[in-house]
Amino acid sequence: MQTPTQPGYITFALANRSILAFGFLMALGSSFGQTFFIGIFSPNIEAEFGLSHSEWGAIYMAGTLMSAATLTYTGRWIDHTPLRTYATIVCGFLAIACLAAAFTPTAWFLIFTIYCLRQAGQGLASHTAVTGMIKYFRYNRGKAVALATLGFPAGRALLPIAAIASITMIGWRETYVACAVVVLLILLPAVIFLLNGVAEQEYTPEESSKSENNKSTIRPLAVNHSLSDVLRDPGFYFFLPAILAPSFFDTALSFHLLSVASLKTWSAEWVTSGYAIYALATIAASMWIGALVDRLGALRLFILSLIPYIIGTLLLGFMQHTAGAWIFLALYGMGSGIKATLIPVLLSEIYGTRYIGTIRSFVATLSVFGSALGPPVLGLALDLDVSVMTMTLTATTYFIASSLLMIIGKRYW
Repeated sequence: MQTPTQPGYITFALANRSILAFGFLMALGSSFGQTFFIGIFSPNIEAEFGLSHSEWGAIYMAGTLMSAATLTYTGRWIDHTPLRTYATIVCGFLAIACLAAAFTPTAWFLIFTIYCLRQAGQGLASHTAVTGMIKYFRYNRGKAVALATLGFPAGRALLPIAAIASITMIGWRETYVACAVVVLLILLPAVIFLLNGVAEQEYTPEESSKSENNKSTIRPLAVNHSLSDVLRDPGFYFFLPAILAPSFFDTALSFHLLSVASLKTWSAEWVTSGYAIYALATIAASMWIGALVDRLGALRLFILSLIPYIIGTLLLGFMQHTAGAWIFLALYGMGSGIKATLIPVLLSEIYGTRYIGTIRSFVATLSVFGSALGPPVLGLALDLDVSVMTMTLTATTYFIASSLLMIIGKRYW
């Protein structure tokens, strides 16, 4: 039985180890459909199919937009399906997506491949990991989401190195076959085992917000708001640009990071090694913000959430020293950790948990649209020889404008 106390991370993790391990593994498994992982295969795919940066980016955009178009519908099923069943289906779909990548016959088929990878990995696996925590935990949601989403930086730290080594030794297609095997023989059995006997919990927002023992300063939760309620809420639109900003810019830079690095005369090996810095920064920020959000609430913290992106983007534009690559990745890692923890908690804090799967899948759909636009836009800028300085100043302007909109829109929430 959960209690409205503020336990430490170790105590909390040990008491809820099965459900948290499930969330961690689903987040880790989502890596196979994340931009940073697909981007590792970009040089091989472009070479085999004779694609330019912008052509490959356009294919990626098309597949990702298709994923976004269906994510609202596939994501809402988590509100009506037992978590174990839903997660099993997602894992099976993810394995099929990896096999589709391995046996892609033509450049046109790549659109379908990207759709499957993005829908199963970046879309549904991520959605399952985070929404599962939000629906299961009434209290300490910040800690739960922070611990589960450690799977994202873990994947970003470990899988690029493994993928590059595998591609070098056996080829890019064979590497995707290996990914499918990992999903079927490791991830899927682990998910089934960890959720065996874990009771899914449904809480009413009234119980959570009215508990006299809850010492948190979090604002009272709204009661069971549906997606239509969200769409009629003016505050949602003031915060939406900030929610979408990281999806566009982080995805674009992840996809074309090595190309941008070459313009800065940073070696690919040096930049790739910085993924570990990104992961460590993500972990540190996620753990810190997860504990903080349980005490202060997500709303007041989210208004400041774009600061690491602003500083990191400016450094990418102005700093020429090779250390700038690692500092940039560290700051973007911080932003990623803060965003991954705050957004789902913010949505549940404002709109309740009854329809959180539907609401989160809709927000994820918009985020996927943003991530779909990022790579082709940056790819076109690279093909047109737009300077890194111009690109980073444009991104910084957007981040600052989004932060100002949140300050204005806070009065609605």
